[in-house]
Amino acid sequence: MLEGVKIVDLTTVVFGPYCTQILADLGAHVLKVEPPGGDGFRYSSKPAKTRGMSAGHVALNRGKQSIVLDLKKQSDLETMNRLVGGADVFIHNVRGKAIEKLGLGFEAVRLLNPEIVYIHCTGFGSGGPYSNLQAYDDVIQAASGTATLISRADGNPRPRYIPSLIADKVAGLHAAYAALGAIIHRLRTGEGQFVEVPMFECFTNFMLKEHLCGHSFDPPVGPACYPRQIDPERQPFPTADGYISIVPYTDDTWLRLFAALGAPGVLKQEHLSTPIGRLKNQSQLYKAVAAYTTRKSTAEWVSILNAASIPAMPVRDISDILNDPHLRDTGFFTRREHVSEGTCIEMRSPIRYSGWDSKLPPPAPTLGQHTEQVLAEADAGLPFGGGGS
Repeated sequence: MLEGVKIVDLTTVVFGPYCTQILADLGAHVLKVEPPGGDGFRYSSKPAKTRGMSAGHVALNRGKQSIVLDLKKQSDLETMNRLVGGADVFIHNVRGKAIEKLGLGFEAVRLLNPEIVYIHCTGFGSGGPYSNLQAYDDVIQAASGTATLISRADGNPRPRYIPSLIADKVAGLHAAYAALGAIIHRLRTGEGQFVEVPMFECFTNFMLKEHLCGHSFDPPVGPACYPRQIDPERQPFPTADGYISIVPYTDDTWLRLFAALGAPGVLKQEHLSTPIGRLKNQSQLYKAVAAYTTRKSTAEWVSILNAASIPAMPVRDISDILNDPHLRDTGFFTRREHVSEGTCIEMRSPIRYSGWDSKLPPPAPTLGQHTEQVLAEADAGLPFGGGGS
């Protein structure tokens, strides 16, 4: 879909590389520019079979060419300028003062390429007191209030991080749609532009969609945090041999759930006998469900509840996901050979199109794998990636 769109990618770690992998999966030609030591995420994400080819790098950088440039050297900086001059998109996560010092700020790049879509992946948006601070996933989870959500749910006063690089990945998704919007604008008008994608603002926006809650109004009409999400009883339910997730989201589902559990009498109690009563006493309902689910196995409950149109799935360990029958049958995971790593397991893009075959692009590159080829093209005056968009 993005065939012919040329992207110079000066991002590292997760935020930017996740964005550019999405664009590469859509067919864009992504040139990953790395320093002599490589993107640090090549080394910080374990395990790895080969130094510089971590599991995280393999997962985030397929479909890209890797070249090594030392931007402290004038000759390499000149090469970088030539590459950016022939690109459709330039994306980086270098802080403002440092990128300006390199001569790769927006105004300088726009002189090289007036139609450039220039994307700055930053920690905090410009204009605020945090704008020059460093940002990592944990910092953003803390600053956005996310680290306190688990403690609100379980009563443990110590804040904790969600065990995922969730802020990085959410911001990467925002950067991908921001890039697509700017590319469409350029196709319509011929105009490039500067696009700022701040992780703090992106993730705070994402988390507060439900958790701003009563503070959505001025003055507030209730507390922040979506009550259902922080209910301490809203947990996977124990079964005879494991755990199960059950989501009785509507009042009708609650009625069918207790019927399926063989306990319709629970809802005959006066305070649970009306929809309003059940809504006000959901914690008690969750507790009541847990008292019954231990009587059968997870598989038995999944069969019973699915037959009753009640959303339910077994709780699996993350290491078991490779054996999920649905993901197997839909071809979500694929095995293929990597030039240095042997057989690797990759996830295809979860998005499918009726009018375009979204085949996996080549595997993640080794450090500098394409330097010689790309520099030879640049020296010959050829644009990288062939024709323009």
